[in-house]
Amino acid sequence: MNIGEAAKLSGLSAKMIRHYEQIKLLKPAERSAAGYRQYNAQSIEVLQFIRQARVLGFSINQIDALLSLWQDPQRPSRAVKEVAQLHLQEVEHKMRELAAMQTTLQQMINACPGDENSHCAILEQLSKKTP
Repeated sequence: MNIGEAAKLSGLSAKMIRHYEQIKLLKPAERSAAGYRQYNAQSIEVLQFIRQARVLGFSINQIDALLSLWQDPQRPSRAVKEVAQLHLQEVEHKMRELAAMQTTLQQMINACPGDENSHCAILEQLSKKTP
């Protein structure tokens, strides 16, 4: 199948499929006599795997590691779990950072009267010099 069909079946854009080939996350597709990329069912499975991993926020390096593990029938599940646990720790860290941002933004918004007065606590907070 061509790249358009592969894109539909995988849920990825043709541009992303070419990108994943370029960074060697996906093996280069076979080419037709006219030079068009041709994908098979295995390629679609890999693309769907990549898409699902991206939806979960795994980095390209983590996806590369997970793909290697997925394609190795002798892999220990411990190795897969370690990649996922590391990613979960990263997600939890980002969530704490986002919660702190949310609190700060809410405090700044609450401190600003939001009226016709030029005084604004949001701008004062943003212009403060940090140590």
